[in-house]
Amino acid sequence: MKPDEIEIRRLQVETHIGVPDEERAEPQTLWISVWMQPGQGFQGLQDKVANTVDYYQASLGIVALAAAKPRHLIETLATDVAEFLLSHYPLESVDVKVEKKILTNADFVAVKISRSRGQSAAR
Repeated sequence: MKPDEIEIRRLQVETHIGVPDEERAEPQTLWISVWMQPGQGFQGLQDKVANTVDYYQASLGIVALAAAKPRHLIETLATDVAEFLLSHYPLESVDVKVEKKILTNADFVAVKISRSRGQSAAR
C-alpha cells in the first residue's frame, strides 16, 4: 500500500542560482515540486489542519528558503528544501524536484532527491 502523500506541484520561486557569477547576478525563476509523506498518514486527523502538514505554510517556507541566499547548484537547493521540510514538519519522508529552464533545446533541467527522517544528506 502506498503511503499517504501531500504534493505541492511546480511551486514558482525566485532565487539567485548558477555556476558563473553572471548567471547568479539576476534572480531566476525555478519550479519546485515536493511530495511529503506524513508520519501519521491521514487517518485520525479529525479534519484539523493542526494535525497535518500545513501546505500553505510549507510553501511560504520553501519560497523564503529559495530567496534567502545564492547557490551554485539546483542540487544544493533541493537538499536544502528537503532538510527544511523534514526539520519543520512531522514527515516520514520527502521527495523534492527542482526544475530550471536553462537549456534552449530542452523544456527544463531537473534534479530529484528523496530523503527520510533521520537520514543523513550525505550518501
